[in-house]
Amino acid sequence: MELANIEKLVEKYLDGTTTLQEEVTLKNYFTGGNVAIHLQEYTYLFNYFAIAKEEQFKKTIKLAPKKTKKRNLTWFSAAASVALLVSIFFGKQQYDKHEQRKEAQRIYVQVSKGLALLSSNLKKGEQAVAVLYTYENTINKILK
Repeated sequence: MELANIEKLVEKYLDGTTTLQEEVTLKNYFTGGNVAIHLQEYTYLFNYFAIAKEEQFKKTIKLAPKKTKKRNLTWFSAAASVALLVSIFFGKQQYDKHEQRKEAQRIYVQVSKGLALLSSNLKKGEQAVAVLYTYENTINKILK
């Protein structure tokens, strides 16, 4: 009956449903030395747990100071923000200069057209005055 109980406890242990008291019973059975032949394979498992429980790690572990990436990320994001603001500032200035040049060029074209129109009208007026002077000179010659 005890062997059937141990087999049921082993099945429960492998399923992970045993209580602490049942695990102590299994540990005592498998480390006691009087183990059934078909359950011998579990003896190594429980003997290992008994040996591993007594092991201790005695070396000191030197840990390197942890560098926070958050701080580096903070500096990186701050630098990126400053670079973005500076580029927007200088980009805006260049855009304003470009717009002023376009406006000046548009005004220059309009003034050039206006002066060309004025020049052509002045030439017509000059020709008309030249004709009047020619007429006046001719009349003066006749009258003298």
